[in-house]
Amino acid sequence: QVQLVESGGGLVQPGGSLRLSCAASGQVFSISAMGWYRQAPGKQREWVATILRTDSTLYANSVKGRFTISRDNAKNTVYLQMNSLKPEDTAVYYCKFTSGADYWGRGTQVTVSS
Repeated sequence: QVQLVESGGGLVQPGGSLRLSCAASGQVFSISAMGWYRQAPGKQREWVATILRTDSTLYANSVKGRFTISRDNAKNTVYLQMNSLKPEDTAVYYCKFTSGADYWGRGTQVTVSS
């Protein structure tokens, strides 16, 4: 059974930075994509960024230029470096791996507030 565990969330002031990590445990084969999503209170979950098997990266317009997605294949881990954070980035952040099926983490809270 594949399990994903996110870490790195917390409280940060506007303009600050955080780095999220998501590590997979269990047998994971042929991951075609790793991604990050977020859900703010009272809103639907939205896509943030994806990194493909080819190492191509895709970003939502709202985070382009501020967030960077990367991965360590040997560790089955994906990262999200978040810079220039804004209050509107406040949300629970979830990672998702696609390997035949989709696997989701349980989320990590990011709060941007002064």
